[in-house]
Amino acid sequence: MDTLVFDIETQNFFTDPGVGWDNFEALKISVVGIYSYNQDNYICLEESEMRAVADLFEGANRIVGFSINRYDVPVLQAYFNRFKEGGKPDLWKKDRVDLLKEIEMATGSRISLNKVAEANLGGGKDKKGSEAPELYRAGKIDELKEYCLKDVRLTKDLYDLYRRQGFLMVPERGTGKLRKVTFPELQVPTVRLF
Repeated sequence: MDTLVFDIETQNFFTDPGVGWDNFEALKISVVGIYSYNQDNYICLEESEMRAVADLFEGANRIVGFSINRYDVPVLQAYFNRFKEGGKPDLWKKDRVDLLKEIEMATGSRISLNKVAEANLGGGKDKKGSEAPELYRAGKIDELKEYCLKDVRLTKDLYDLYRRQGFLMVPERGTGKLRKVTFPELQVPTVRLF
């Protein structure tokens, strides 16, 4: 079984006309960026390739992301539920590692992927998530894929770092002071990284 690190981008957002908050079924995926540990490969697939996305997720026992429980999984699962097999794969039954959820449980507050990446990896994102629908509407699909895969790389690097050292440095809200944070709920298997 595989471990996948992933991120999705959408063509629209909750604040767009006709969507509404928490209406995950109204969100349309533009791209899905994925890193497969088994394949040691990054790929980015478009909405028209959702069957291939589902096949990758079907072969995974663990999925990893940043804020996936609140956004990526509900949106992606809505797509998978439309397949004639009905909801295969079921992402809610996968072992899920949501780094933002772990940080929030450990610190009591949410923080951006950009700030966590800067604190631990020395660099962060180039764009904001709100720019993804604009890139899609402008037809800048290659730029959109590059943006999505950058988020996947940052998330994977943070996950690998946590697996190596057992903690992440997280800036405190308000002060920015770095705090060493462990995630007791996160069972990280001993895996050879290289």
